[in-house]
Amino acid sequence: MLPLGTRAPDFTLADAHGARISLRTLAADASGTLVIFMCNHCPYVKHLKAALADLAREYQQRGVAVVGINANDAVTHPEDRPDEMVRDLERFGYTFPYLIDSTQEVAKAYRAACTPDFYVFDRELKLVYRGQFDDSRPGNEKPITGADLRAALDATLAGRRPSPDQVPSAGCNIKWTPGNEPEYFG
Repeated sequence: MLPLGTRAPDFTLADAHGARISLRTLAADASGTLVIFMCNHCPYVKHLKAALADLAREYQQRGVAVVGINANDAVTHPEDRPDEMVRDLERFGYTFPYLIDSTQEVAKAYRAACTPDFYVFDRELKLVYRGQFDDSRPGNEKPITGADLRAALDATLAGRRPSPDQVPSAGCNIKWTPGNEPEYFG
């Protein structure tokens, strides 16, 4: 996992419509930044899509910059193609940019492992949280609350550090392009 305190690796990626967006521009005036590695097809992401859209809207109104990044290989997983990303944007009403990491270099820079994978950065873009949305999983009957992520965002907005006791995200492995698997899985 990316160590707490790490400065957010910068990136400029295209969104599902082709517009180029940089982290520095997106986070320039933000009180905190939420970076989400996500995709369209993963059951763990599907489980959270509506709640994630609601949480993003709420925290964007409170000054948090939010961005979703799809690093999956769209050749081996066609449900993660840009046109499918546009469908998800419209269907779930995402108010955050949904970007394409086609080289998977951004996912590697963040040491992302799964979808969904959540990273919260403070105003200075220092990592303060990397972990789960909450303890709800597909089929476990626990309510989707976003409790873990909300606690981290609330602490960040209040100028406090979230608890360092953080539960890693759970989900589907990022679908790496064959031969492009990161060293940190070795």
